[in-house]
Amino acid sequence: MPGVAAAPPPPVWRQREYLLLWGGQVTATVGASAAGIIHPLLILALTGSPALASWATALRIVPFLLLCLPVGALVDRWDRKRVMMLCHAGRCAAVAVLPLAIGLDVLTVGLIYAVAVVEGALHVFFNIAETAALPRVVAAPQLPEATAQNMAGYAAAAVVGPPLGTWLFQAAGRAWPFVLDVLCHASAALLLARMKTSFTPAAAARNERRDLRAEVAEGLRWLWRERLVRDMALITSGLNFVNAATPLVLIVLAKRLGASDAEIGLVFSLGGIGAIAGAAAGGAIARRFGFGQVIIGVIAAQALLFPLFALCPGPLWLGVVFALMSFVGPVYNVVQLAYRIALIPDGLQGRVHSSFRLIAHALNPLGALACGWALEHWGGPWAVAAFAAVYVALAAATAADPVVRKAPRQQGGAHELS
Repeated sequence: MPGVAAAPPPPVWRQREYLLLWGGQVTATVGASAAGIIHPLLILALTGSPALASWATALRIVPFLLLCLPVGALVDRWDRKRVMMLCHAGRCAAVAVLPLAIGLDVLTVGLIYAVAVVEGALHVFFNIAETAALPRVVAAPQLPEATAQNMAGYAAAAVVGPPLGTWLFQAAGRAWPFVLDVLCHASAALLLARMKTSFTPAAAARNERRDLRAEVAEGLRWLWRERLVRDMALITSGLNFVNAATPLVLIVLAKRLGASDAEIGLVFSLGGIGAIAGAAAGGAIARRFGFGQVIIGVIAAQALLFPLFALCPGPLWLGVVFALMSFVGPVYNVVQLAYRIALIPDGLQGRVHSSFRLIAHALNPLGALACGWALEHWGGPWAVAAFAAVYVALAAATAADPVVRKAPRQQGGAHELS
């Protein structure tokens, strides 16, 4: 009736379509976390070389740099649900190669690298399609809440996945973490299949024959003109340079402290527990503090915490420091991602997110490879010191950025833009 306000939507945790999307991705993340920690452990077991182990991380990121821009434009044309389901199926097939190779005793480091590249390519399509699909599933004012719940779910998967993977690796055999990964992706595809929301693009986007390069350029131009989004992409790129190094730093330091594979899994689980707490607090922190306060505070906290890895006397302390760092990480992600999603027009979601990811992940391969080289040639403490210096520089640059400091406070799905 005219003049009667519409009832507010229920919380996202009571919305069927969101829960199916969220549940599928959390299930897939459990499998990916269980298998992901095994890649460097497996290569270290085969070769004993941190430098060779670092290539598995670097090669998984390379497809982002090569594909994310055209994929962003294509995702804005295609049915995003179909893209995500095909990606789950493709990752099942790719990961299944590893347990088969282990069973036939033909596993090589090169094969692990090849699977990492295929997984990385499929992840480009999936990640951009999933992010672009979220505004179709939840209302704009609920994007911060949905983003926080996403982060909490992924963090919970990070608690369960690594110890489960390392336990299977140690107790059941090297193939079983990858079998679990295949089963998790298959289950996630089934959950997506139950969704009823239409992800079909608008008829104009579906039928209009446009030059792909022009569409990609449109997304890049939008990002570059929106200075806050552009600066956040550059800042995130620097953070990801260090983030790409952190897992191998933890594995090598823990090994040198005498940790078993299961204890290494526990270190990563403690990080996951910290991330759950951070994701749960992210929404409240975003409401209590301004955008710039959160972003600057998070990076400053990580710059202070990272050097402590070199001072830890045992594996448990590595886990405690990692938990503290992981607490503030999701707060950063919740605040900047929800802010970004709300700013981007629906027809540009895929292209702008892919442009953002190209910049944000550009330094990941370099960070992973630099970490492997530094650990092999300098040792753990000097490698930690080098990456800690990067954090300090990022904290100073972010604090000096007036666009980040003065960003308007987010109000639900809108912004107090001047």
